[in-house]
Amino acid sequence: MSDVCIIGAGIHPFGRTDGMTGLQQGVFAARQALEDSGVEWSEVEIAYGGSSAAGNADIMVNDLGLTGVPFINVANGCATGGSALFGAFSAIKAGQAEIALAVGFDKHPRGAFDPKPADWGLPDWYGETGLMLTTQFFALKLRRYMEQFGISARTLGLVAEKAFENGALAPHSWRKQPVDLDTILNSQMVNDPLTKFMFCSPAEGAVALVLASERKARELGAKAVKLKTATVRTRPPGSFEVFSPGLDIERGPSPTVIASRAAFQAAGIGPEDVDVAQLQDTESGAEIMHMAENGFCADGEQEQWLAEGRTKIGGRLPVNTDGGCLACGEPIGASGLRQVYENVVQLQGRAGARQVEGAKVGYSHVYGAPGLSAVTVLER
Repeated sequence: MSDVCIIGAGIHPFGRTDGMTGLQQGVFAARQALEDSGVEWSEVEIAYGGSSAAGNADIMVNDLGLTGVPFINVANGCATGGSALFGAFSAIKAGQAEIALAVGFDKHPRGAFDPKPADWGLPDWYGETGLMLTTQFFALKLRRYMEQFGISARTLGLVAEKAFENGALAPHSWRKQPVDLDTILNSQMVNDPLTKFMFCSPAEGAVALVLASERKARELGAKAVKLKTATVRTRPPGSFEVFSPGLDIERGPSPTVIASRAAFQAAGIGPEDVDVAQLQDTESGAEIMHMAENGFCADGEQEQWLAEGRTKIGGRLPVNTDGGCLACGEPIGASGLRQVYENVVQLQGRAGARQVEGAKVGYSHVYGAPGLSAVTVLER
């Protein structure tokens, strides 16, 4: 079967945009992606999109045009964007369309996310004990991991320091000022061991990608990047995930592990072949744990990787080259697509000061509640 290609990419800057709805930011990104691809909206044969807090994506047709296009709304937690991309990828792979759009956007209110236990199949007591507060869950999971594998607080700080350094180089990021390690480590403690500079913030923003079959991309003469695979997996038995009220005695793999393995198998490559990676970094510890869960290192090796700067731009495996969620914030519907957008820019050599020289393979991973993961592999 022929490859699926990304032929256009658009983004509305992340952060806070007063006077503009999340939906309007989605339209902005879609129009930019269409312009980048050289394709008219009337040529798009299917679209997938979603948001968590900013409305139904299919309403975008009011602005883009009433063409009758099938437009499927997607809601899948932090993996909403990755799931929209999976839908567009699958439609082209199945021969249902030759040109597709994947779009994600959001506009979250200020403050922490406020999930309700009943919406996630949990009893009220789970919220009353504070476990619905995601900062607390991630801190508890991370503290256990640190004790198991010898990860230090300094390494958590190095992840955040790298994120803000990279964010300062990305036009679409929210946080554009570097923050030094001492400031990060000595800032206000939110949930031990995580300080305020180690967490991402709910935010606003939008990303859109135009996909095409390989045949159509050639016909259009597009500057295409191959989307080798897009995978989505939910949690298997024994995994320990956000909003999971217990830890099984017999542990199972995480959804990230099984999504990653499926993606590498489908793409016909291994972790050693990846040149640039975007990994979910809801907080500093998430990036560290996901380095191992995606197969890039063994548990505990992150301590040495970060100390030696291996995940910096210019290192062995640059991770979160635009600053990730820590520097960009996390508009849930758009975040997973932002990762793919960044890899498209990197593989096309358009990343400017944050460019990873010679990048040919890009990998992205997003993780969300109640325990699901989406992974993509790009090649040029």
